Amino acid sequence: MAKRNYLVEGGSGTGKSSVLRALRERGYQAVDGDNELAYQGDPETGRPLHGVGGHENHLWDVAKVREIAGNQDDEVAFFCGGSRNFHQFLDVFDQVIVLDVDTETLTQRLATRAADDWGGTEDQRAQILRLHATKEDIPHGTIINTARPLDEVVDAVLQCVDAPSVSSDR
Repeated sequence: MAKRNYLVEGGSGTGKSSVLRALRERGYQAVDGDNELAYQGDPETGRPLHGVGGHENHLWDVAKVREIAGNQDDEVAFFCGGSRNFHQFLDVFDQVIVLDVDTETLTQRLATRAADDWGGTEDQRAQILRLHATKEDIPHGTIINTARPLDEVVDAVLQCVDAPSVSSDR
């Protein structure tokens, strides 16, 4: 996908999907990990699960990540989303950017989620808040606070990676 690849990670509700859309609107290559790479699988073996999995089973297709990252067509590409098997492909990224937000803002964001969206039930919200507090399933990286306007967050992401300007008319 690019000469330089960046992982934009963070817990649920930190703004990964919003940053993805904004990067695309600005003309950057951005992969929607949750919709283009993710599947429910066994975290130990990577084998797909048939039936409903949970948060701990939200994996990315490692071969597909490596294939996309290996393409050198663009200068910069962003892979946005969360996965529980990130340790299997971190080596393809030039940098990891971790979106984070304070608990009060996260709680407000989760309250607006539809019941059929991840974080839309009380049990899921409780799990998200616990994971937010422990950071147990987030890779280490450069932290960007997302409790500010989206344009400022995206500017911080781009400044962090020193990304060149691109035309938004792609």
